[in-house]
Amino acid sequence: MKVTLKVWRQKNAKTPGEFKTYPANHVSPDMSFLEMLDVVNQELILKGEEPIAFDHDCREGICGMCSLMINGIAHGKKAVTTCQLHMRSFNDGDTITIEPWRAKPFPILKDLVVDRTSFDRIIQAGGFISASTGSAPDGNSIPVAKPDADKAMDAAACIGCAACVAACPNGSAMLFTAAKVTHLGFLPQGQTERHQRAVNMIAVHDAEGFGNCTNIGECSAVCPKEISLDTISRLNRDIVVAALKGIEPTVETAAAQAS
Repeated sequence: MKVTLKVWRQKNAKTPGEFKTYPANHVSPDMSFLEMLDVVNQELILKGEEPIAFDHDCREGICGMCSLMINGIAHGKKAVTTCQLHMRSFNDGDTITIEPWRAKPFPILKDLVVDRTSFDRIIQAGGFISASTGSAPDGNSIPVAKPDADKAMDAAACIGCAACVAACPNGSAMLFTAAKVTHLGFLPQGQTERHQRAVNMIAVHDAEGFGNCTNIGECSAVCPKEISLDTISRLNRDIVVAALKGIEPTVETAAAQAS
């Protein structure tokens, strides 16, 4: 099959970008989307041209690196990562538009690659538990109810790909933040810092420039792990409880450090 690619090319964050058109003439329907880009890049290299820069790693739908907006949809299809999207999802002769994530907290580094370290800073603000060091406790020493364990695992499935941010009209990272808060909030080990964690992570979320959640639902619709909007409701409850307890952020945000 043959397709035409309209790809966003941009040298760096300070250089204006533009769409460039490339033919992809040797495409197998069984190729993944990233394998198709590999073939196009090989042809560009043979011509002496600069290959298209894009993020990738495991190519197994686990790492969350393959962050592409394809025909206006994060990852190109519901409930998959870009590396799991196959060319049989397109038709022979199609024109495919490929863009990077579009969000203020994700500056473009080159072409389709964006800087997502803002997610790392949200995690650093509270995506952990404080625990005594020593030998590992027995796996059954702290009983966890099966429904709670299931919900914790569902939230922990988030791979931090940022499709939720790219799809949200507000550029909100609430689904990502809520997933990280929720999977610890359902477990006994996460209770001690539960409300402080929520306050701290939201403080960094806002300081990084992510937008507010208005319950549009685009985030959950494109999430490759189908994280539920219920996680955001749970995060909001934790924030309300924290406010009633008078809990304030205890983290220093990047914005505060810069000033």
